Amino acid sequence: MDSNNFCVIMAGGVGSRFWPLSRSAKPKQFLDILGTGKTFLQQTFDRFKNICPLENILIVSNKDYKDLILEQLPEVLEENVLLEPMRRNTAPCIAYANYKIREKNPEANIIVAPSDHLIMNEPEFERVIRQGLDFVNENDALLTLGIKPNRPETGYGYIQINHNQKIEESECKPTKVKTFTEKPNLEMAKIFFESGEFFWNSGIFLWKLNSIMGAFDKYLAEVNELFKKGIGVYNTDGEQKFIDQTYSESKNISIDYGIIEKADNVYVLCADFGWSDLGTWGSLYENSQKNEENNTVMGKNVLLYDTENSIINMPEDKLVVIQGLKDYIAVESDGILLICKREDEQKIRQFVKDVKIKKGDDFV
Repeated sequence: MDSNNFCVIMAGGVGSRFWPLSRSAKPKQFLDILGTGKTFLQQTFDRFKNICPLENILIVSNKDYKDLILEQLPEVLEENVLLEPMRRNTAPCIAYANYKIREKNPEANIIVAPSDHLIMNEPEFERVIRQGLDFVNENDALLTLGIKPNRPETGYGYIQINHNQKIEESECKPTKVKTFTEKPNLEMAKIFFESGEFFWNSGIFLWKLNSIMGAFDKYLAEVNELFKKGIGVYNTDGEQKFIDQTYSESKNISIDYGIIEKADNVYVLCADFGWSDLGTWGSLYENSQKNEENNTVMGKNVLLYDTENSIINMPEDKLVVIQGLKDYIAVESDGILLICKREDEQKIRQFVKDVKIKKGDDFV
């Protein structure tokens, strides 16, 4: 196993779109939503154990989740659990990991991956990751994994390649990116889908340490300079105090907006390994088994009548009888019940905000 391979798993999100199952005290990355016997975080960690030495896998998350992480990942080194004092999006998170890794191995090749994605074809995923690592090891490039779209999805960002490149060609090797576009409306998503030039942005990145640090110097110098002040402090007893102060001074910005959308050495490696970011109840519905009425049901004691095209998630010990729902989400967790039209699931974030304001933090 290549000792230069490092992986940074980002596990600090709150997963509000999976409310009420995902709550601030235990977000979706720490849950076994799919019923596999492993949480999303555990699946992600296991996915990279064949690619990176255990001592080279880092978890970046909020301070509040330290105990959860160590409980769920007994193999991870405690020093490799990077604790953010507050949420500042993905750029500060990656800058922190860069300097942490730099102290250990300046020649590192790095994978950055979210902790809560679904990968159906693990062998193909591993093959693509290894191909990507070979590419970034030999090139000054920022590489992202692109997913061939199968529908005009409004919940994902899109990556555009040059119009004179065919999708089939781009699937075989890294291809220069033309543009990035954040989540489009449905009309624009249809145009993207039909053009054949656009791929979904998986949010999985690969690069050499020198390449990403050079990009920070060029495009996010103010963030980079903050974390640069900690050289000599990383991997010592003074690291956490320094990070607490640094995060309070750092801007809140994503790696996509801060660097990837601006850099001129961004490439995409397009692949098909059964990917979904499982960011919403709708995406879970799409990736789950359905009964004859096209319902996805989680819960041992659920009786449905005249109900179709719905996702039902209920506690194992609760008897639930539902009649007359069509195209709905119905979820109960810890005394909170959500019933929402599937087409309106983007409103769940607003529901959570309203609950917090009107009912307090205990329910979110």
